Amino acid sequence: MSGSLITFILQAVAVSLSGVIAPGPVTAATLAAGTRWRHAGALVAVGHGIVEFPLMLLIMAGTSTLFASKGVTIGIGLVGGAFLILMGWQMLRSLGKNQDQTGIKAARNPILTGVILTVGNPYFLLWWVTVGLALATRALALGALAFGMFAIVHWLCDLVWLEALSLATFRGTRLLGARWHKAVLGLSAAAILFFAARFVYDAGALLLAKVRG
Repeated sequence: MSGSLITFILQAVAVSLSGVIAPGPVTAATLAAGTRWRHAGALVAVGHGIVEFPLMLLIMAGTSTLFASKGVTIGIGLVGGAFLILMGWQMLRSLGKNQDQTGIKAARNPILTGVILTVGNPYFLLWWVTVGLALATRALALGALAFGMFAIVHWLCDLVWLEALSLATFRGTRLLGARWHKAVLGLSAAAILFFAARFVYDAGALLLAKVRG
C-alpha cells in the first residue's frame, strides 16, 4: 500500500469521524434503541449503509447536482421532519409505560430506522455533495482500490460509533434501571423533535425563498 493511499485513508477517517460524531437524528434514535438492545447501533449502521453505498456511486456517476437541488432538499426536509415528529411523539408517549413495554420503532426495527433517518436527512445529502464528493473524487484519483477502501472505512466509522453508543446505553439501562431508561428516551425524544423542527423550518425557509424568487 502506497504512502499516499495510507495518508488519504487516515485523512478520510478523520473527516468521516467529524461528521459521524456530530449529533443528529441517527444518534438520538440509536441511543433510544440501545436502551432495549445492545447491538442496535450495528443494525442502524447497516440501514445507514444500505442508503449510503448506492448514494456514493450515484454521486460519482454525476447526480450530485440533482441531490443538491432546492426542490430535493425541500422535499426531503419536509418528509424527514414529519417522520421525526412521529418518532419523537411515539418516544414521548412511551415514557408513561413500563420499561419492557416501550416498543418504539427504533428498537423494533433498527435497520429500517437507519434507512429512513438517512433518507430523510437533507444534511446527510448536503455532506455527500460537498465534503463527501471531494473525498470520493480524491479517492478515485488514486484508483478503484482507494475508492473502495474509502467507502468501507467511512461506513466502518459509522458502525463503530453507533455500536459504541448502543452498548453504552444498554449497559447504563441494565445498571441504573428504569430511571436511566426513561432519561435516555426523554433526551432522545427531545433531540429528535429538535431536529424535526430544524428540518421543517429550513425546508420551509427554502420553499418560501423559492416562491418569492
